[in-house]
Amino acid sequence: MTAPWWARSTAAVVFGGIWPTRVHGAEAVPATGGVLFASNHLGFLDGPLLVGVAPRWVHCLVKSELFHGPVGAVLRAAGQIPVQRASVDRSALDTAAQILRDGGAVGVFPEGARGRGDVGEVRLGIAWLALRAGVPVVPVACLGTRLTGESTHGLPMPRRRLDVVFGAPVSLEQPPGTSRRAALEAAGAALQGALAAHVRHAIDLTGQALPVDLGWSAEEIARGEHL
Repeated sequence: MTAPWWARSTAAVVFGGIWPTRVHGAEAVPATGGVLFASNHLGFLDGPLLVGVAPRWVHCLVKSELFHGPVGAVLRAAGQIPVQRASVDRSALDTAAQILRDGGAVGVFPEGARGRGDVGEVRLGIAWLALRAGVPVVPVACLGTRLTGESTHGLPMPRRRLDVVFGAPVSLEQPPGTSRRAALEAAGAALQGALAAHVRHAIDLTGQALPVDLGWSAEEIARGEHL
Protein backbone atom coordinates (compact mmCIF):
# COMPACT_ATOMS: atom_id res chain seq x y z
CA MET A 1 0.00 0.00 0.00
CA THR A 2 1.31 3.44 -0.92
CA ALA A 3 0.84 6.37 1.40
CA PRO A 4 -2.65 7.93 1.09
CA TRP A 5 -2.26 11.52 -0.11
CA TRP A 6 -4.25 12.85 2.82
CA ALA A 7 -2.06 11.02 5.31
CA ARG A 8 1.20 12.43 3.98
CA SER A 9 -0.32 15.92 3.76
CA THR A 10 -1.57 15.71 7.33
CA ALA A 11 1.79 14.41 8.57
CA ALA A 12 3.59 17.31 6.88
CA VAL A 13 1.40 19.80 8.76
CA VAL A 14 1.48 17.99 12.11
CA PHE A 15 5.18 17.14 12.22
CA GLY A 16 6.36 20.22 10.40
CA GLY A 17 4.26 22.84 12.15
CA ILE A 18 2.50 21.69 15.30
CA TRP A 19 5.44 19.61 16.51
CA PRO A 20 8.66 20.50 14.64
CA THR A 21 10.37 17.16 14.11
CA ARG A 22 13.97 16.36 13.27
CA VAL A 23 14.54 13.08 11.45
CA HIS A 24 17.94 11.42 11.71
CA GLY A 25 19.34 8.41 9.85
CA ALA A 26 16.56 7.99 7.28
CA GLU A 27 19.21 7.09 4.72
CA ALA A 28 19.85 3.85 6.66
CA VAL A 29 16.35 2.53 5.87
CA PRO A 30 16.30 0.02 2.97
CA ALA A 31 14.53 1.64 0.02
CA THR A 32 12.90 -1.58 -1.20
CA GLY A 33 11.90 -4.98 0.16
CA GLY A 34 10.23 -5.93 3.40
CA VAL A 35 11.43 -4.04 6.46
CA LEU A 36 10.38 -4.12 10.10
CA PHE A 37 10.59 -0.90 12.12
CA ALA A 38 11.05 -1.47 15.86
CA SER A 39 10.55 1.60 18.02
CA ASN A 40 10.67 2.48 21.68
CA HIS A 41 7.38 3.66 23.18
CA LEU A 42 7.04 6.77 25.33
CA GLY A 43 3.65 8.25 24.61
CA PHE A 44 0.44 8.34 22.59
CA LEU A 45 2.01 10.23 19.68
CA ASP A 46 4.73 7.66 18.91
CA GLY A 47 2.69 5.67 16.41
CA PRO A 48 1.51 8.63 14.31
CA LEU A 49 5.02 10.07 14.53
CA LEU A 50 6.67 6.93 13.15
CA VAL A 51 4.12 6.62 10.35
CA GLY A 52 4.31 10.32 9.54
CA VAL A 53 8.07 10.72 9.19
CA ALA A 54 9.37 7.30 8.08
CA PRO A 55 10.83 7.36 4.56
CA ARG A 56 8.50 4.48 3.64
CA TRP A 57 4.79 4.01 4.34
CA VAL A 58 4.42 1.99 7.54
CA HIS A 59 1.67 -0.39 8.63
CA CYS A 60 1.83 -0.32 12.44
CA LEU A 61 0.44 -2.88 14.84
CA VAL A 62 -2.02 -0.80 16.90
CA LYS A 63 -4.01 -1.91 19.92
CA SER A 64 -7.49 -2.99 18.84
CA GLU A 65 -9.20 -0.73 21.40
CA LEU A 66 -8.46 2.26 19.14
CA PHE A 67 -10.31 0.80 16.13
CA HIS A 68 -13.68 2.36 16.96
CA GLY A 69 -15.50 5.42 15.67
CA PRO A 70 -13.74 8.10 13.59
CA VAL A 71 -10.27 7.16 14.89
CA GLY A 72 -10.79 3.55 13.88
CA ALA A 73 -11.96 4.59 10.41
CA VAL A 74 -8.83 6.68 9.89
CA LEU A 75 -6.57 3.86 11.12
CA ARG A 76 -8.14 1.34 8.76
CA ALA A 77 -8.02 3.74 5.81
CA ALA A 78 -4.30 4.24 6.51
CA GLY A 79 -3.67 0.48 6.50
CA GLN A 80 -2.87 0.09 10.18
CA ILE A 81 -3.22 -3.36 11.78
CA PRO A 82 -5.41 -3.98 14.88
CA VAL A 83 -3.84 -6.30 17.43
CA GLN A 84 -5.26 -7.91 20.57
CA ARG A 85 -2.69 -7.43 23.33
CA ALA A 86 -4.18 -9.72 25.97
CA SER A 87 -2.78 -12.79 24.21
CA VAL A 88 -0.70 -13.74 21.17
CA ASP A 89 -2.72 -12.41 18.22
CA ARG A 90 -1.73 -14.77 15.40
CA SER A 91 -4.14 -13.13 12.97
CA ALA A 92 -2.44 -9.74 13.35
CA LEU A 93 1.01 -11.32 13.16
CA ASP A 94 0.09 -13.27 10.04
CA THR A 95 -1.24 -10.08 8.40
CA ALA A 96 1.98 -8.25 9.25
CA ALA A 97 4.12 -11.14 7.99
CA GLN A 98 2.30 -11.13 4.66
CA ILE A 99 2.86 -7.39 4.24
CA LEU A 100 6.57 -7.96 4.89
CA ARG A 101 6.78 -10.85 2.43
CA ASP A 102 5.07 -8.62 -0.16
CA GLY A 103 7.85 -6.07 0.26
CA GLY A 104 6.06 -3.64 2.59
CA ALA A 105 7.05 -1.99 5.85
CA VAL A 106 5.61 -2.84 9.26
CA GLY A 107 6.05 -0.91 12.51
CA VAL A 108 6.12 -2.54 15.95
CA PHE A 109 6.54 -1.19 19.48
CA PRO A 110 8.09 -4.29 21.05
CA GLU A 111 8.02 -3.02 24.63
CA GLY A 112 4.28 -3.70 24.41
CA ALA A 113 3.14 -0.61 26.33
CA ARG A 114 4.03 3.03 26.75
CA GLY A 115 6.58 3.62 29.46
CA ARG A 116 10.10 4.90 30.01
CA GLY A 117 11.12 4.03 26.46
CA ASP A 118 14.52 2.57 27.27
CA VAL A 119 13.61 -0.85 25.80
CA GLY A 120 14.46 -2.77 28.96
CA GLU A 121 12.57 -5.74 27.55
CA VAL A 122 10.86 -6.78 24.33
CA ARG A 123 8.04 -9.14 23.47
CA LEU A 124 8.91 -12.04 21.20
CA GLY A 125 6.32 -11.21 18.53
CA ILE A 126 8.81 -8.97 16.75
CA ALA A 127 11.43 -11.74 16.71
CA TRP A 128 8.81 -14.13 15.30
CA LEU A 129 7.95 -11.63 12.56
CA ALA A 130 11.58 -10.98 11.62
CA LEU A 131 12.43 -14.68 11.44
CA ARG A 132 9.16 -15.69 9.73
CA ALA A 133 9.39 -13.06 6.98
CA GLY A 134 13.20 -13.02 6.75
CA VAL A 135 13.42 -9.22 6.77
CA PRO A 136 15.81 -6.76 8.44
CA VAL A 137 14.79 -4.84 11.56
CA VAL A 138 15.43 -1.08 11.64
CA PRO A 139 15.76 0.30 15.21
CA VAL A 140 13.86 3.54 15.81
CA ALA A 141 14.03 5.96 18.73
CA CYS A 142 11.17 8.42 19.24
CA LEU A 143 12.15 11.16 21.68
CA GLY A 144 10.29 14.14 23.11
CA THR A 145 6.78 12.70 22.84
CA ARG A 146 6.54 12.49 26.64
CA LEU A 147 8.50 14.15 29.41
CA THR A 148 8.80 13.35 33.11
CA GLY A 149 5.47 13.75 34.87
CA GLU A 150 3.36 13.75 31.70
CA SER A 151 0.60 11.20 31.09
CA THR A 152 1.15 8.42 28.55
CA HIS A 153 -2.32 9.27 27.21
CA GLY A 154 -1.56 12.94 26.60
CA LEU A 155 -0.02 14.87 23.73
CA PRO A 156 3.13 16.99 23.88
CA MET A 157 2.75 20.73 24.13
CA PRO A 158 2.52 22.34 20.67
CA ARG A 159 5.83 23.53 19.23
CA ARG A 160 7.84 21.09 21.34
CA ARG A 161 10.71 19.70 19.32
CA LEU A 162 10.53 15.97 18.61
CA ASP A 163 13.28 13.72 17.30
CA VAL A 164 13.08 10.42 15.41
CA VAL A 165 16.32 8.50 14.92
CA PHE A 166 16.57 5.54 12.53
CA GLY A 167 19.43 3.08 12.99
CA ALA A 168 21.30 0.58 10.86
CA PRO A 169 19.24 -2.52 9.96
CA VAL A 170 19.68 -5.62 12.12
CA SER A 171 19.47 -9.06 10.47
CA LEU A 172 18.26 -12.13 12.35
CA GLU A 173 18.54 -15.79 11.39
CA GLN A 174 17.68 -19.13 12.95
CA PRO A 175 20.98 -21.01 13.34
CA PRO A 176 20.94 -24.58 11.96
CA GLY A 177 20.13 -27.18 14.57
CA THR A 178 18.39 -24.82 16.99
CA SER A 179 14.77 -25.17 18.04
CA ARG A 180 12.22 -22.54 17.07
CA ARG A 181 11.82 -21.48 20.70
CA ALA A 182 15.54 -21.17 21.26
CA ALA A 183 15.88 -19.15 18.06
CA LEU A 184 13.05 -16.83 19.12
CA GLU A 185 14.57 -16.23 22.54
CA ALA A 186 18.02 -15.60 21.08
CA ALA A 187 16.59 -13.23 18.46
CA GLY A 188 14.55 -11.42 21.09
CA ALA A 189 17.61 -10.94 23.30
CA ALA A 190 19.67 -9.69 20.37
CA LEU A 191 16.96 -7.21 19.38
CA GLN A 192 16.52 -5.97 22.93
CA GLY A 193 20.22 -5.24 23.19
CA ALA A 194 20.35 -3.54 19.80
CA LEU A 195 17.26 -1.40 20.44
CA ALA A 196 18.36 -0.34 23.92
CA ALA A 197 21.79 0.62 22.57
CA HIS A 198 20.15 2.56 19.74
CA VAL A 199 17.99 4.55 22.17
CA ARG A 200 21.09 5.46 24.19
CA HIS A 201 22.82 6.57 20.99
CA ALA A 202 19.78 8.65 20.01
CA ILE A 203 19.79 10.39 23.40
CA ASP A 204 23.45 11.33 22.96
CA LEU A 205 22.83 12.47 19.38
CA THR A 206 19.79 14.66 20.05
CA GLY A 207 20.20 15.80 23.64
CA GLN A 208 16.67 14.58 24.39
CA ALA A 209 16.09 12.80 27.70
CA LEU A 210 13.78 9.93 28.60
CA PRO A 211 11.14 10.48 31.29
CA VAL A 212 12.23 9.27 34.71
CA ASP A 213 8.79 8.57 36.26
CA LEU A 214 9.04 4.78 36.42
CA GLY A 215 6.45 4.11 39.11
CA TRP A 216 2.68 3.87 38.59
CA SER A 217 0.08 4.28 41.28
CA ALA A 218 -2.76 1.78 41.68
CA GLU A 219 -5.19 4.46 40.47
CA GLU A 220 -3.14 5.11 37.31
CA ILE A 221 -2.95 1.39 36.55
CA ALA A 222 -6.72 1.04 37.09
CA ARG A 223 -7.30 3.87 34.58
CA GLY A 224 -4.92 2.24 32.10
CA GLU A 225 -2.50 5.19 32.03
CA HIS A 226 0.47 2.82 32.09
CA LEU A 227 -0.54 1.30 28.71
